[in-house]
Amino acid sequence: MLLFKLAGLVALASSVAAQLDDHEAWPFDVTTISSPDGSVTAKFVSLGATVVELYVKDRDGQSLDVVPSYDDPSRLLTDSGHPVFNAIVGRYANRIKNGQLPHNASRNPGSLLTLLFVRTGRFTVPPTRNPPANGPGVYHIPTNAGPNTLHGGTLGWDRRNWTIVDKNATSVTYHHLDTADEGFPGYVDAYVTHSVDNGQLRSQVHATASAQTPIMVTQHMYWNLDGFRTSTSDWNTANILDHTLYLDSSRYLQMDADGIPTGDILSVAGTPLDFRAPTTIGARFDQAKGVSGHYVLIVNGLGLIDIVCTDCQGYDNCWIYDKPEEQTQGVSLWSDFSGIRLDITTNMPATQVYTSNGLSVPRKAVHGGPSLSYGSHSAVAIEQQGWVDAINNPQWGVDQIYGPGKDFAWSTTYRFSNFAKGAHLSILSSEHE
Repeated sequence: MLLFKLAGLVALASSVAAQLDDHEAWPFDVTTISSPDGSVTAKFVSLGATVVELYVKDRDGQSLDVVPSYDDPSRLLTDSGHPVFNAIVGRYANRIKNGQLPHNASRNPGSLLTLLFVRTGRFTVPPTRNPPANGPGVYHIPTNAGPNTLHGGTLGWDRRNWTIVDKNATSVTYHHLDTADEGFPGYVDAYVTHSVDNGQLRSQVHATASAQTPIMVTQHMYWNLDGFRTSTSDWNTANILDHTLYLDSSRYLQMDADGIPTGDILSVAGTPLDFRAPTTIGARFDQAKGVSGHYVLIVNGLGLIDIVCTDCQGYDNCWIYDKPEEQTQGVSLWSDFSGIRLDITTNMPATQVYTSNGLSVPRKAVHGGPSLSYGSHSAVAIEQQGWVDAINNPQWGVDQIYGPGKDFAWSTTYRFSNFAKGAHLSILSSEHE
């Protein structure tokens, strides 16, 4: 293994000049925080309050950057593929259903106005199962994922400029004022604090709203606990299929062909979505076709996302936790190759796991880029969130409406540890029996 690590380091030496520039102008300014013991170092930019580098130590004491991103952070805004690398997502993360064309819109499918502006997702306050096309309390949000809205609309919080209001050696706090952006009702005043301690990263969001409005936030974190290395000299084959995943969840939301919840809550028993016993992500990958709806997201020439394929392989599902996960991990992920284990605790009731289906982005230099790419299944996004599209499923009894007198709070802690090679099967698995 050491020879492969050394070979990789030599191969990367010529790319050092392309690495992240710590002197970019706002909102691509880089802020670095480190834990007191040096076990965790994280770098952020103000756009989307986004993690752009996250270094943790493998079992041999080598620091690995375990998240994908760009050496040029402006690509977070300009990359038309927009994989939402490690950003704070809002005002409403994931999907909102019910796309439509307003009555006064052009219906010419070749019309630029129609393509860019008039398709909208909709919801009502208070929520209803099937919102009318128009009327009191009906709100329309631009669509950017086929007929639906994804991650807050065309310019969600991940593509908004946040401002640093406080920072020190171990934490940074960003602020963003959402002035009824994307058609949501009312203003939302949001703060996010990222902090590191020995062996952990914690991210917290607090938001207040001036009017009744849906809020659902996530941090769209992608992980490759091998630092995109492999046990061979061909790092371009790096993937997360050998990573072991544990989810404290016996239920998931059934999705339709567009990745929108049907309203049904199903058992994971007997399906490839059952990770209650720690299992490698790739163990049942041959069965993971169409399990997340039958779609993949690609970007057309105008920068809009369309749904274009059926029976795509991989996960992009919402699991409902079996219990509150603030004190015990709702998710664990580990790699026997690097010896890095990640445990996630959160105050959220659900998690979205996405295996980077269709991802294709040049890598950072530290990961062998730009000649190598982040490809399909090279990383896994694990997003702590609420129930997807609960604002259009009131029968669930999930309240995602916030306003004066009712603040929104989101908190997630990522804890890192190491284990001896092979020990994960006997030691780590027993913790979840």
